[in-house]
Amino acid sequence: MQNRSPSDPTHAIASRIKIEREARGWSLADLAERSGVSKAMISKIERGEASPTATVLGRLSGAFGLSLSMLLVLAEQSGERISRHAQQPVWHDPETGYTRRAVSPPTGGMLELLEVVLPAKVRIPYPATAFAFQHQQIWVRQGTLVFEEGSQTHRLEAGDCLQLGSPADCAFFNPGPAACVYVVALVRR
Repeated sequence: MQNRSPSDPTHAIASRIKIEREARGWSLADLAERSGVSKAMISKIERGEASPTATVLGRLSGAFGLSLSMLLVLAEQSGERISRHAQQPVWHDPETGYTRRAVSPPTGGMLELLEVVLPAKVRIPYPATAFAFQHQQIWVRQGTLVFEEGSQTHRLEAGDCLQLGSPADCAFFNPGPAACVYVVALVRR
């Protein structure tokens, strides 16, 4: 590998491309076919022997179902593999009281775990596009969750786990008198 300055992201990008490819179980030939980038070039990039152009990175990120900016963010993240509760980012919706905790370590792995607390009588809708590049499962830990998935409605009680189908307009609704707590596990397509 060439000598590069510490701020040069080439090694991190190379590692991220290999991680994304292997996480999908793709060979170099599979990624080459999906991206239109030659197998030889992908191999050189993964070994750090070539620095990819923006066009090549755009093709590779598209094959992974990621935006170029997301691929670069994932490459730039630290190698931290543990996520301490006190440091996990929590977002609060000021309108509904909904909270979303990012449980997974910030390494950008393929699996992402989110803990959601949905207050009583709150309904949160999402368009199908929010689910386009990911597979999801919902695991209810406490309370009741009514999940509307297109024309289907699923009533989930504590301990129930639902694997989402094809992307569709969805809504999360808590019909109960107390907060519903659930975990969303998602994997990028």
